[in-house]
Amino acid sequence: MRAARPQRANGVAVLCDAGEVPDPLHPEPVTPDPPRPISRPLLTQSWLDLAFLHWAVDPEAVAGLLPTGTVPDTFDGATFVGLIAFRMHRVGWLRLPGIPYFGSFPETNVRLYSVDRHGRRGVVFRSLDASRLAAVLTARAGFGLPYLWSRMDVRAEGDSVTYTGSRRWPGPRGAHSRITGAPMSVLYSPGVKVRFGPPQ
Repeated sequence: MRAARPQRANGVAVLCDAGEVPDPLHPEPVTPDPPRPISRPLLTQSWLDLAFLHWAVDPEAVAGLLPTGTVPDTFDGATFVGLIAFRMHRVGWLRLPGIPYFGSFPETNVRLYSVDRHGRRGVVFRSLDASRLAAVLTARAGFGLPYLWSRMDVRAEGDSVTYTGSRRWPGPRGAHSRITGAPMSVLYSPGVKVRFGPPQ
């Protein structure tokens, strides 16, 4: 996975440019590859033991949480709130090899999805909990990302994987999460629509 430098607006991080009010009727297509090539990736990383949980919500309920100049990305009239848990593995700078210890840690993020005035789709991070303090401080100071330091664990037991997290800093202290799911494979096929169901 390659990450571009995020933009900052309205106190949240978004991976697309903010601008004037967009035209949500003509968003760019969803594809397995980036719509535009990234010639010089800032970061490289791998995600392991990935869990995607999504809830359909009314777009008006989250529109005020998005950066200026963007609107909720929708599917069949709904937009989605995502809770994503995984193990970050060997984050690296530019094209250098990933860092074994400081670049590997559990993470859970809460995200929304947006479209800007050019039809570009974006991921808007409302919070990103991670267990590695050095990574949290670097992301907050260097990139303005809303990372939070948390006590976290990813544990595989039999046919299930459990993700736990308890927030340390900057708070609110005591905020916590626990997600348990069964491993599965997700395959992408052009032209196939993916529907999210209630979390199990």
